[in-house]
Amino acid sequence: MYPAPPVIKTEVFARIPDKFRKRGQLSAERLAAGKGNANTDSFIEGPSFDKAGNLYITDIAFGRIFRIKPSGDVDLVAEYDGEPNGLKIHRDGRILVTDHKCGLLLVDPDSGSVTPIVQRHMTETFRGLNDLFITREGDIWFTDQGASSMLDWTGRVYRLNTAGRLERLMDRVPSPNGIVMNPAEKMLYVAVTRQNSVWKGALAPDGSLNRVGLFIQMSGGTGPDGMAMDQAGNLVVAHAGAGFVWVFSPLGVPILRLDSCEGHMTTNVAYGGPDNRNLYITESESGCVLVARLDTPGQLMHSHS
Repeated sequence: MYPAPPVIKTEVFARIPDKFRKRGQLSAERLAAGKGNANTDSFIEGPSFDKAGNLYITDIAFGRIFRIKPSGDVDLVAEYDGEPNGLKIHRDGRILVTDHKCGLLLVDPDSGSVTPIVQRHMTETFRGLNDLFITREGDIWFTDQGASSMLDWTGRVYRLNTAGRLERLMDRVPSPNGIVMNPAEKMLYVAVTRQNSVWKGALAPDGSLNRVGLFIQMSGGTGPDGMAMDQAGNLVVAHAGAGFVWVFSPLGVPILRLDSCEGHMTTNVAYGGPDNRNLYITESESGCVLVARLDTPGQLMHSHS
């Protein structure tokens, strides 16, 4: 057992305004699937910054993309018939979204238009996309979670390379969620929510994954959700349902814990701020974005290059 790591408190950076909250309007399909209740008025995830310092987030419950200015003011960018979950901004400025219902999408921040990039693999539709990571070369890695669980080991991980080739790199994963690579982009980390664990695999010279295994076993809450990496190679994991965000060393040792100052549904994380040392956290129970100041800067996202 490791000693308890130091604890950092968070504070509220922004809150979804009342005018955008849709209490009592959740679809019958999502209610029947247990994905929320009558009090659900939003479910935010997918934080990612553009070059101007605006923070984009998704609302999977009501098919919306929001933009949060550095001041904390919230604007609605897009609203459509979908379930946007993960969001990342490409180095060329494109906004890419993994949508549980519609596949991998491109979102125009000016017009709010949503365009499919890929919706199936080898004539088979996805189970339900969750999150994504974009490499320096522009390859897009994404998780296909669907309703997979410990009783249904059918989650997958895909890579869409810059030439447009879509490959399935992992199969039989019980609920793949957040996804990130180490700074050298030689190791892949996947949050496996329903197993309450994080898996790690090495990227081979031919581009395949090998030595995939369990890296971190967590407990409590719902399980690990979104993840990020700092410049020292420490792994940041949002522990949904527990109200924590953990920071693990490259060896998997817990070195820091951030406590939510709002609800327990800490779903996703992103580094930002002038020196990239602010960690922003989507807390979906309250519809708030939290923030905390850390010593080590986050891994630079390629949209800032």
